[in-house]
Amino acid sequence: QVQLVESGGGLVQTGGSLRLSCAASGRTFSTYAMGWFRQAPGKERDFVAAIIWSGENRYYSDSVKGRFTISGDNAVNTVYLQMDSLKPEDTAVYYCAAAVRPVWRGTSYFSTTYDYWGQGIQVTVSS
Repeated sequence: QVQLVESGGGLVQTGGSLRLSCAASGRTFSTYAMGWFRQAPGKERDFVAAIIWSGENRYYSDSVKGRFTISGDNAVNTVYLQMDSLKPEDTAVYYCAAAVRPVWRGTSYFSTTYDYWGQGIQVTVSS
């Protein structure tokens, strides 16, 4: 089992920045990749970013590429999402996820790739 707890969300103005953190506990040594997804009201949960520990490859959705950065610190079992140049359309509940099965670029975008999820944290960008 892997437990995930997100922090760092909140309210920010357009153009501002936030950094989300996701602290993992439990069988963290078994994780192959970590990801961030988001879900706006009335919409499906969408992929935001992922990091595959082997090689530390990073992948982003087109909507956040160039504005968001995913990073991780294995020593403290934490993954981060630095969000810059925020827009109102970034408003959503953000979820951290962990995969304990092998992940490749082509599978990192799918929510079904991930086995464990955090409870989610609200990010609101005001216009």
